[in-house]
Amino acid sequence: MINKRLLVGNADDAKNPPPQVGAVLMVAEEQNVTVPSRIVYAKIPLKEFGEPSATSLRQAVEWMEAHITDHRLIVCCRMGLGRSVSVVIAYLCCVEGMSYADALKLVLTRRPGGMPLPQLEKSIELLRHRRQGRRESSSA
Repeated sequence: MINKRLLVGNADDAKNPPPQVGAVLMVAEEQNVTVPSRIVYAKIPLKEFGEPSATSLRQAVEWMEAHITDHRLIVCCRMGLGRSVSVVIAYLCCVEGMSYADALKLVLTRRPGGMPLPQLEKSIELLRHRRQGRRESSSA
């Protein structure tokens, strides 16, 4: 559990999420899971150990942002240590406004053994910049 609305898990957790979870985001490219019918589900595939694209991170963060207010949400990958941790860090930075260092510390404290994807901080900064640009153009 990362915070009261957000959890990190593995492929087994996606197939059989805890009862308090209402939404599952699968970010493992190679995993195909069937979730219980009560669960809101999406798959946004990321390559294991690969540098995350800003597009994939954007899709994942936007999906989380759209569903986290109505559901406790779990982000899952094969082992629950790399891609899922990385997407949660991106969400915390881009939506909740945490610094990368603070988000990293929180997630790795709550998910020992977590290993963010290569170049994650750079991808998050690019995503933050794009999101900021969209907000500025929509308010003009």
